[in-house]
Amino acid sequence: MKKILVTFIVTPVLFTFCSRNVFAQKPTGEVDSQTFEVEKKKKIELPPANRLYNKLQPFTNEDDDRKLNYEFRAPKLTLGAPKMTPNVLPVNGNEKIEEDGNLNNYAKLGGGNYGKIYGEGFVSGQTEDLGYDVHFKHLSNQTGPVDGKNSANSENRLKVNGQYLAGTFKLGGTLFYDRDNYYFYANRNQPNSEVQKANIRQTLNTYGLQVGFENTDNNKFIDYALKTSLYHLNDRYSASETDWGTNFSGSLPITENIFALLNADAFVSQRVDAATFKRNMFTIRPAFKFAYNAFTVTAAFKAVNETDDRLKINRTVGFPQLEIDAVPFNSVHIFAGYGGDMNRNTLRSLLGENRWLAPNVTVANTERSRDIYGGLKGDIGPAFQFEGKVSYALFKNFYGFNNDWLDSTKFAVVYDADYINVLTVSAQVGYQYKNIVRSTLRGDFYDYSIKRLEQPWGRPTTTVTWNNSFVFSKKMFATIDAYYIGGMKNRNFLTGKTVNLKSIVDLNLKVDYLLTRNFSVFASVNNLLGKSYERYLYYPQQGLNFLAGLSLQF
Repeated sequence: MKKILVTFIVTPVLFTFCSRNVFAQKPTGEVDSQTFEVEKKKKIELPPANRLYNKLQPFTNEDDDRKLNYEFRAPKLTLGAPKMTPNVLPVNGNEKIEEDGNLNNYAKLGGGNYGKIYGEGFVSGQTEDLGYDVHFKHLSNQTGPVDGKNSANSENRLKVNGQYLAGTFKLGGTLFYDRDNYYFYANRNQPNSEVQKANIRQTLNTYGLQVGFENTDNNKFIDYALKTSLYHLNDRYSASETDWGTNFSGSLPITENIFALLNADAFVSQRVDAATFKRNMFTIRPAFKFAYNAFTVTAAFKAVNETDDRLKINRTVGFPQLEIDAVPFNSVHIFAGYGGDMNRNTLRSLLGENRWLAPNVTVANTERSRDIYGGLKGDIGPAFQFEGKVSYALFKNFYGFNNDWLDSTKFAVVYDADYINVLTVSAQVGYQYKNIVRSTLRGDFYDYSIKRLEQPWGRPTTTVTWNNSFVFSKKMFATIDAYYIGGMKNRNFLTGKTVNLKSIVDLNLKVDYLLTRNFSVFASVNNLLGKSYERYLYYPQQGLNFLAGLSLQF
């Protein structure tokens, strides 16, 4: 019997927390304007050149021999329950694949409790050298966890991608528009009214353009990629942010074992709120990489220039970086490194972590002046992969989220302007059995030595995620995800009360069943345990909620 390759896309929006540079400040909202330095660990090799690809890969009749590759990144602190975004995949459900080809396009409709309405569509096309796709998604809840329509929400996404592949280069571009509508529903104990609803409503509109140009000729001596992006964000209260960023990456072999690498970034940003001001950042990072057999050393120096009209900042700092990777045993890597970086924060990035921000929040970049880290990763046989890492970093302008001093239904971004240490211990293990079972278990543990803040407001001390996917047959497959997040605290400064938020335990299930080659049904259930929890103080999340619908592949 032939087997179907099933690709599961799991996007837990909940609890991934930030083991990266984040920091907070005194309740005055002031940030020290002293020079800072930072370094975010990231791979500096350019990705291999690739041909055109479909955004959503179809099922095939081949065994899936890919391994689960794990790499520690700096996940963002995100908010709320995992979003209901069932990914119904196009499928080759019968033996007419050679005649009819793969089904890459789809349309999905669904609904659920809380007045949930869901619609999504994806259309793509390509020739040998030109490809495009258009993706639209709508997901809304007509009511919310409290006060009926006063805690409703909706999100709309429209994205158009295109890319052209010439003989030696690839040109790609993306246009997108996002619209999010929601309400500041904290402490909503009064009856519904249109006046109240209008007063607590928030709408975020984001328009964006991205263009990329990169080398695709592996025989060229120099490899390079140039990408630029422009976006504009505005809200219901006349706040806006316009941001233009450009990145260049290049690599040049010097000898058979030594490579020169260069990364450069330029960000120009303007923010409009109570005042209009500019925030810019320019970086350059030359590096040399030495690789010999099972031993690799990368040495780099990153220079960062940062300006901020509002905070009266104009500084240039540098960060030496060093990373060593060795393979003493087959399939086992031991790595260690030292470095620093500047994490660039924007109004858009902060809203992505906590959408209930108050007007005129302070936006400042976070400095990681020193990060000493080490760990190991590898395989245990053909089915298991593992990775563990310990990081001890020194941060400045570590930030958190806490209820505003004047309005507890909105949140301020609070910064610790001192240098503080953050210890992060992370571990994960993965299991894969052919293309039938995939499972990943990850835990992150944090210890914050804060100074000017009383607590690391809104930040957990422990997060655990367990993601699983199963193929029961050619027609039925499922994902089961579990999350735990604990140790969060927030404070109501109006009453002086500090609240230890209850630990969050969340379990989610999604099932897809193929009716025919072109039709399938799906059902998703979030918060299976029916727990009532708050990711941030006074904002309870939905209890048990579900979404079911029909998908057409064509």
